[in-house]
Amino acid sequence: MERNKTPSFTLSIIAIILGVTLFKQFDFENLKFEKPWLAIVYIIVFVTSIYFLIKNFKNK
Repeated sequence: MERNKTPSFTLSIIAIILGVTLFKQFDFENLKFEKPWLAIVYIIVFVTSIYFLIKNFKNK
């Protein structure tokens, strides 16, 4: 039972860190990211981690 909690916890930590990082890198005056290519990578990983969290939540 404890083994199933680890991926969920890890993915939630990754999602929180990437969400905060994306928020900090976004320039609200110009509506652009400071580093667009890095932001694309962050968004892909962020969306993937959220997808797996939702998928894991639905299976329980």
